[in-house]
Amino acid sequence: MVYQKRTLERFFQQASLQFPVMLLTGPRQTGKTTFLKHLAGNDRAYATLDDPMLRALAREDPALFLQRFTTPVLIDEIQYAPQLLAHIKMAVDSEKEPGRFWLTGSQQFHLMKGVTESLAGRVGVLNLLGFSEREIRNDPFREPFLPTPELLEQRRNNPPLLLPELYRKIWTGSFPALHQEIPADHDLFYSSYVQTYLQRDVRDLANVGDESAFLRFLKSCAARTGRCSTFKTFAETATSIMRQENGGYQFSKTPESSTFSNPGTRMSTNGCSKHRSFTFSTRDSRHG
Repeated sequence: MVYQKRTLERFFQQASLQFPVMLLTGPRQTGKTTFLKHLAGNDRAYATLDDPMLRALAREDPALFLQRFTTPVLIDEIQYAPQLLAHIKMAVDSEKEPGRFWLTGSQQFHLMKGVTESLAGRVGVLNLLGFSEREIRNDPFREPFLPTPELLEQRRNNPPLLLPELYRKIWTGSFPALHQEIPADHDLFYSSYVQTYLQRDVRDLANVGDESAFLRFLKSCAARTGRCSTFKTFAETATSIMRQENGGYQFSKTPESSTFSNPGTRMSTNGCSKHRSFTFSTRDSRHG
């Protein structure tokens, strides 16, 4: 598999020169492990907590685990063994060398709770999503976009994106597996993704017992992709999922409402009229 260059590379490397611990979060299948293995080369030990034996060792004897995998080290799926975080804290407090630990994690809510409690001030956190349009074209954008006359003129000279191609891009989505030289089967990939997400993340995240109820919730999200919604929009069965931070990357919370000159008038900055509003991820549209 040919590695696709990511825009985040430079920012991650710069942050790793500052923090002793780096945490890369993001949804499943966005290429976190591939990304970090590419940056590490052969200069860093690697351990994945997807391995049942290593996961058991990390949970039952985290000190021995860190003796076995000495720094610099990349530890994959750290959320499966939060017991490691306290020992990582002790290790970096005794030797504050930048870039010693690189961690990945896919369950944002539980993972970030453990990180903020154990590694505050010692960890840099970055989020890796699917491919951007520039990354798909193998032209990662390195600088923040500024609408200068030169850049706008350059964009005007680009060929127009016709509606059928736009729909194809939206339908395909941004997961790396769908943009390889031999891409994964679209329908099989997304159906397997939903099952994995349900079995490995959602039950832990929101204690979901009724799979059919969650799938109905997911389809409801798909119908609202890119739009603002509130708790009242959804049935009570979905509320426990939405109350989690970012719901396992299925949606994001909008900023708190802003108060204007009239104290009785409150409105969120993106035009939603309710206090607690959400914007759903575009990748939900492939689940419906």
